Amino acid sequence: MIYGSIHHEDTYSFLPPRIRQALDFARTHDLGALPTGRCEIAGDDVYVNIAHYTTGERSEKIWEAHRAYIDIHVLAEGTEKIDVSLIERMETHPYEADKDYVPADGAVTQTTVMRPGDFLVCFPEDVHRSGVKVDAPAPLKKGIFKVRV
Repeated sequence: MIYGSIHHEDTYSFLPPRIRQALDFARTHDLGALPTGRCEIAGDDVYVNIAHYTTGERSEKIWEAHRAYIDIHVLAEGTEKIDVSLIERMETHPYEADKDYVPADGAVTQTTVMRPGDFLVCFPEDVHRSGVKVDAPAPLKKGIFKVRV
């Protein structure tokens, strides 16, 4: 897991090229102005899903991990909490390859409050649960960048 701001580009120059490509896109494009759905960046190697939803109770949200892609959550509008835990500390369920989805259950290890311009990189070992309300349920818009491992 890496938490940071898209506005500190020099700090993250050590990251792999595909991750930097996603963060550069987030920094140079207004994610809030993009329509919901998939936006191509580099084919299936790097793309972003623009999502617009209302945050909610922790108990309503699901834990997930991925094997084929790294997730990079970048907030455009609103706030949310994202819970993270290492996969070896969670009870995982069968991998759904067609969705690149590993459902999981378990306890929170880390919670990050996300605000516009913040990003959170979730590697395959980082089980995460997004969309958790900060104070009260509220709308948000974000980009979920998918970077092929």
